[in-house]
Amino acid sequence: MISTSEIRVGSAFMFEGNPFIVQKKLGQQGGRQGITVKLRVKNIATGGTQDLGINAGEKFNIVDLEEKTVKLSYIDGDDFHFMDQETYEDVLLTREDLGDNAGYISPEDDFDVRVTYYENKPVGINLPVNVTRTITYCEPGVKGDTTGKATKPATLDTGIEVKVPLFCNTDDRIIIDTRDGSFVERAKDK
Repeated sequence: MISTSEIRVGSAFMFEGNPFIVQKKLGQQGGRQGITVKLRVKNIATGGTQDLGINAGEKFNIVDLEEKTVKLSYIDGDDFHFMDQETYEDVLLTREDLGDNAGYISPEDDFDVRVTYYENKPVGINLPVNVTRTITYCEPGVKGDTTGKATKPATLDTGIEVKVPLFCNTDDRIIIDTRDGSFVERAKDK
């Protein structure tokens, strides 16, 4: 069983008799009825995508997924080609299959990822919690601002946009939390 608070991008669970995999956490909404967690999920069986609102505290059966270690070989448009590290087979996933995870990986990365399979069909990936990316564009940093409380949008080398503190600049290498896309810290690998 998995509870609502344990669900992350890449989690797979049964809901109303269908297997779903989480592609994006859209946030939470509170009210008189309690907290509702909003998720963008993909139906593993049909391939359809939808938004779900589930009550906090609900529990779901976990979908059994097989995992294999792969490395991203190349990206061709919206197709991501991975190489199985044991059999050297090509594993193809689309940008839609990867959901938000597509913005955190690039062929230049040095880390392995885990492809998840449902009934011998690749359906998604699990990334490390933190990945290092390079900022390709953001407004210039503000001298003296080191609090990290105020943020600005920054475009990363993979094309996604994240919020970073005001002291970050173009060409800075930063660490991003892949679970929610938040800034962790500047990378110390300069």
